[in-house]
Amino acid sequence: LKLGYLYFEGLGGKQDYEEGLKWTRKAAERNNAQAQHNMGGMYADGIGVNQNFKKAAKCYRKAAEQGLDQSQHSLGVLDCG
Repeated sequence: LKLGYLYFEGLGGKQDYEEGLKWTRKAAERNNAQAQHNMGGMYADGIGVNQNFKKAAKCYRKAAEQGLDQSQHSLGVLDCG
C-alpha cells in the first residue's frame, strides 16, 4: 500500500500512476481495506485509470464491508453521474 502511495504521489522519485496503481491493486487484492478505498478514489476521479463509477463503488463497498468509515461515506456520496 505504501509503495503504491509513494509512486502515486511521486514521493522519493518520479510520479508514476501506472506503478502506483499496480502496487495499490496488489494490496487491495490482499483485502487491505485502505488500498481498496484508494482504488475506489482512483476510479471515482479517473486518476491513473479511466473513470468508472461501478468499479469505484465495488472498491468502496469492499472496504466499507471491512468497517472502513471513510469508504462507507465515499460509497454514500459517490456521484454516479
